Amino acid sequence: MQSWTIGGSATLGRATYKVKDGKLIKVWVVEHHGRIEKIKITGDFFLHPETLIDEMEAALVNKPLNEGVIAGTIERLMKERDATLIGASPEDIAKCIMMAAEGK
Repeated sequence: MQSWTIGGSATLGRATYKVKDGKLIKVWVVEHHGRIEKIKITGDFFLHPETLIDEMEAALVNKPLNEGVIAGTIERLMKERDATLIGASPEDIAKCIMMAAEGK
């Protein structure tokens, strides 16, 4: 897990989180003034439909770096799209995002 300051107060962080059953989540996040400016989420978990990951990333832009808000945003999007997440939970993804933002 690492973080770098880019362009003034914007920070790029990345983290890898291993979920209890062994799945990995990887996150790259640009944080600016306590909000998500850009984000990329990858890993070996399964999300159906697969295209939802792009929508998830877009939905998280401008959200505050708050684990509950992030998990709630992911959960709402999954319910709206009748999506399935296997090998990780919205809370696991939110935790990894926070780890990346905090440089842990």
